[in-house]
Amino acid sequence: MCYLRQHTAQIGTALMLLMLLTAACGEDADSSGDLAERTIDVVTTTGMIADAVEHVGGERVSVDALMGPGVDPHLYKATASDVDKLDEADVIFYNGLHLEGRMQEIFERLAENKPTVAVTDGLDESRLLSPPEFQGNHDPHLWFDVDLWSETVRTVEAQLSELDRPNAAVYEENADAYIAELETLDAWVTEEIETIPESSRVLITAHDAFGYFGARYGMEVRGLQGTSTATEAGAADVQGLADFIAEREIAAIFVESSVPKETIEAVQQAVQSRGWDVQIGGQLFSDAMGAEGTPEGTYDGMVRYNVTTIVNALASETP
Repeated sequence: MCYLRQHTAQIGTALMLLMLLTAACGEDADSSGDLAERTIDVVTTTGMIADAVEHVGGERVSVDALMGPGVDPHLYKATASDVDKLDEADVIFYNGLHLEGRMQEIFERLAENKPTVAVTDGLDESRLLSPPEFQGNHDPHLWFDVDLWSETVRTVEAQLSELDRPNAAVYEENADAYIAELETLDAWVTEEIETIPESSRVLITAHDAFGYFGARYGMEVRGLQGTSTATEAGAADVQGLADFIAEREIAAIFVESSVPKETIEAVQQAVQSRGWDVQIGGQLFSDAMGAEGTPEGTYDGMVRYNVTTIVNALASETP
């Protein structure tokens, strides 16, 4: 798969960063003192993970997410500044399942000296999607299944509790409260999607990031690009998807915040050339959340924004 080997194209940069890590990671995180007596410094890759850590850790943690709004984690390359942040952190949380393909070597090196945790580790593999084109690997975009994503909260809780045992009860209480919020969110998503006519429950986006969403909430999902945006869409992909949209008379298709909109606009033009006026239903947040300080800058707000956008665009049978 392209997303498994994408980091090899930047091997020179990766080697440089690994050399920096070798020089920097001489001491364990515990050498900085008793974590129960101070705020725990946490670095995460994506905003979704940062949101979970902030809910579980509360005032006990200071969280820095490397990948901000509009950033594509499939293509993200760590900088020397990122290495400094990672080296200074007490604990690192990342998604795993090859989402951050170009950073995998860095995580492996850091794990020799400090807790470096993939939040997807330990999940029931029977709940993970592994489409045939992934060659036996799992789809990493599980945050779009709210119920499944809630299971990663326990991984965060367990790691923070291990680092800071005197405050383990605090992390457990916070995790329980956040999981209850996610249960409410999951039920809301289900109810909202059910307002779309069954024949119109087809979600078409720039890349194949919404498989878990479709499986959980009963939507057929198609993406122009593969699971990783490193896999470029060709003319045949555009034409094939355009045929599908025109034949099914699908009302709307969607751009993504972390993928250039030109790909979906090309599909729209190809569909219109077939005599069907498909609309662009709006922008969805896929691999990154919205700006800090906005509702979409939180996991709950991002999910609600996406679902509302989808429902508003597909609720009628025709565009």
